Amino acid sequence: MPDVGAHITGTVWKVECKVGDVVAEGDTLVILESMKMEMPVESEDAGTVKEILCEEGQAVNEGDTLVVLE
Repeated sequence: MPDVGAHITGTVWKVECKVGDVVAEGDTLVILESMKMEMPVESEDAGTVKEILCEEGQAVNEGDTLVVLE
């Protein structure tokens, strides 16, 4: 099960997927905001979104799991 994690510490600005979505490698799943910059978090693998472990407005740390794919 591939986990998609935060590559920076910041705030979840927007969740671009929902449970059940089929995603391709490189699709944007979440957008983080850090230091007034928007940083997309992209899927490293193709799969189906199994869980979303974050919500808009939530603070996250580098390495936190945001989305679980299957």
